[in-house]
Amino acid sequence: MKKRRYRYFNRELSWLAFNHRVLQEAMDPTVPLFERLKFLAIFSNNLDEFYRVRVASLKSLLNLKKKVKHKLEIDPGKLLDRIKKVVHMQQEEFGRVFGTQVLPELNSHGVYLVNEKELNEAQRTFVQDYFRKHVEALISPVFLGKNKEAPFLQNKSLYLVAKLHVKRDTIRDGAHARAFMLAILEMPSQHTPRFVVLPYGEGTHGVILLDDIVRVCLPEIFPNHVAADAYAIKLTRDADLHIEDEFGGDLLDKIITGLKKRKTGVTSRFLYDSEMPRKVLNALMKSFSLKNEDVVPGARYHNFNDFINFPDLGVSGLSYPSLPPLSHSLVAGRNSLLDVIRNSDIALHYPYHQFDTVVRFLEEGSQDPHTTSIQITLYRVASDSRIVKSLINAALKGKTVTAFVEVKARFDEESNLQWAEEMEKAGVKVLYSLPGLKVHAKMCLVTRTESGKQRNYLYLSTGNFNEKTARVYTDLGLFTSHEQLAGEVSSLFKFLEGTIRKVHSKHMIIAPTHMRKTFCKLVDREIKHSRRGAQGSMILKMNSLEDREMIAKLYEASTAGVNIRLIVRGICCLVPGVKGMSENIKVVSIVDRFLEHARIYAFHNNGREQYFASSADLMTRNLSRRVEVMFPIYQDAIKGELKAMLELQFGDGVKARTIDKHQTNSYKKSKHKSRSVSSQVATYDLLRQASQKIITTQRETPGHNHRDEFSVPHTTLSTEQYI
Repeated sequence: MKKRRYRYFNRELSWLAFNHRVLQEAMDPTVPLFERLKFLAIFSNNLDEFYRVRVASLKSLLNLKKKVKHKLEIDPGKLLDRIKKVVHMQQEEFGRVFGTQVLPELNSHGVYLVNEKELNEAQRTFVQDYFRKHVEALISPVFLGKNKEAPFLQNKSLYLVAKLHVKRDTIRDGAHARAFMLAILEMPSQHTPRFVVLPYGEGTHGVILLDDIVRVCLPEIFPNHVAADAYAIKLTRDADLHIEDEFGGDLLDKIITGLKKRKTGVTSRFLYDSEMPRKVLNALMKSFSLKNEDVVPGARYHNFNDFINFPDLGVSGLSYPSLPPLSHSLVAGRNSLLDVIRNSDIALHYPYHQFDTVVRFLEEGSQDPHTTSIQITLYRVASDSRIVKSLINAALKGKTVTAFVEVKARFDEESNLQWAEEMEKAGVKVLYSLPGLKVHAKMCLVTRTESGKQRNYLYLSTGNFNEKTARVYTDLGLFTSHEQLAGEVSSLFKFLEGTIRKVHSKHMIIAPTHMRKTFCKLVDREIKHSRRGAQGSMILKMNSLEDREMIAKLYEASTAGVNIRLIVRGICCLVPGVKGMSENIKVVSIVDRFLEHARIYAFHNNGREQYFASSADLMTRNLSRRVEVMFPIYQDAIKGELKAMLELQFGDGVKARTIDKHQTNSYKKSKHKSRSVSSQVATYDLLRQASQKIITTQRETPGHNHRDEFSVPHTTLSTEQYI
């Protein structure tokens, strides 16, 4: 039987469609002005990472042999051309938003972004004095020339190219001045603020960028030259390949073999000020060995992601109104968090709830004399992590503390290694990455001795142990003392330690061994219900949907009549609304003040609804090359809470975009526009009302009275397949 051919959106173009939704927030006049500026910064930062990782990898594929390229199912050259066109259109839109909307509105509120040509005498004196005190010592210009080696341009760093002429009175012995010469200056924005507040009139605020401060002081930097102008440049490169996200087995080996000789840090984008004269650009392209496809015109200012730290000038009404994190009704006023968890599951929804409860969980565990051990997985942690400090304190108090640190967490490798070193010094047993696998699961197990027996207290989450991101990422965290669930997590930690080679699971669904298979079984069950005339439906929320096998399974369910609703923030390679393939699938994407990050998978199951939460998206890398957990929600009260939240999100008539077969990013229309409210605001209100309720009865013991008909019989995670 011939395998059916399905349609899929290209992953890279789908990601660009997501980043356009971020740009839409900057265009939205109902978004507070400083927040619109931040969305422009987020758009820029996202695009920068896209070039560092995705475009760099695609450009590397251009050098492969034709036979290997043929197996890729994509033409890297054609895709790169398409990406360049889409990015160019988005950047033009970005420029219009910033120049014709955001800047004029800033001015209307008395906030002025001042360049070097707009300074009055007093401000110029202030800038020159600031330069001498804070910047001059950090500037080291490098001249470009025929016999001079071009400097290595650092990833993410911002540079100015100064176009210089030699002063007539410095020409000696009849030497002739060249038409112009170039010097490269790296902006020290990692050591000094990118924005400086200027002295300005009463009731108004002036801000100048570090770039323009340097432009003002070019005569001091180059006393023997005349500086004609200076233009911003930025080179984006990638030192590592990330193609393992898409390819595996023999094909991956062939690609890696074919790319071993490539130069480290292949250029993925050379961004330059579009006002730069062509002769200057040509000289730079020659000095840095750039090709036409490498160079991308941009605006006067690069590294726009720095605008996320635009100074708070005390102007009211330009930021989101405060939504103070809530205390959960089961936790507030209780002396012992562990006592609460012993009797009831607790679901926390960040950033609506206080993340401090997680820190409290660890601190209580570390100080409790009955605690024997703490085990945790760390993927990304905050720079000043209270989580890690609690682990260190626990170790210093004599507890057995084990931390699995994922040193392959992209862009957090250095930070994770530093924290690992600090923990090891304090006596924490630190475990590192598994060969061939990333550990992406978020879990913490506190073990106590109670009445002569061991009892486990478990925390599972869809997000990281990171106090900073918990203020802006929406995630679910579950505290439970469910014996079987905690026991399976205990086994998983033993597997990570290497003391056992297999994990048997009936409650946890674990990748990479059986999450894919189990998820397909859950979908098949809905197909079975639908085909026999019962209701088959599901609502699935995730960051990204890319795995083709999973998408094909959802297409199969759609054609069987299953009603499928998807909430996908980022990449969505599934094409919805196509007759005969996906007409029963609807997809929305929410971009709002908080980053939607929780993965929630809900199945109707003919009225016996099942809910799961996970650290895993439906992406090939999550299902096949990471250790992930998908954990069941057993308490009816928490299921009801999740159901209400998912319905709010899918019905969002303010911030939800409809993902259609044309990827137009149109806003989802609400049936009752007068009553429309963003799902994030509505969720906060829902949880605030719940936090104010007085709990007069103890909830049911988690899991013991709610055994579901669907389980994972005798599934195993084995090291033999991967190590």
